[in-house]
Amino acid sequence: MTIDLHDYVASIPDFPESGIIFRDVTPLLADAAALKMATHQLAMYAQKQGATVVVAPESRGFLLGTPIAIELGIGFVPARKPGKLPRETVSEHYALEYGSATLEINRDAIKPGDKVVIVDDLLATGGTIAATINLVEKLGGEVVGLGFLIELNALSGRDILKGYDIHALLAYEGE
Repeated sequence: MTIDLHDYVASIPDFPESGIIFRDVTPLLADAAALKMATHQLAMYAQKQGATVVVAPESRGFLLGTPIAIELGIGFVPARKPGKLPRETVSEHYALEYGSATLEINRDAIKPGDKVVIVDDLLATGGTIAATINLVEKLGGEVVGLGFLIELNALSGRDILKGYDIHALLAYEGE
């Protein structure tokens, strides 16, 4: 049986504001076969890249990153919002379309030489992933790939991620 993952992404017009089409992955997450297929495909990408660690930003990235790491038998490292990690962290502040945000990783989570694949549900403008890359590289890790469930081509996230291997399972032209 072939599964078309597009069938498991709901397109919600005018959310969170007028003119935006929100790509909702919760139907995919709710379907065991679709979720298994998506995480397996991203795991095969991470394996091909030689990943020794999976890193994912809070919070939807966790939903993909953890099962990928389990499938490959490698570690998972969360990139969290400030104040969520109780030990010593490194942080990266970055700009958003309307404001700014910060991500943190435990200082000892990435070892020099670790080969890291960063995964998230969505590549839009690329700001969150660029910040995650900076955190990994501050700690001496090598980012060997970026894996996404969905890429929104119209938002040109690839432009700020030049030089990194990018793999998306699905692509949408509009927002």
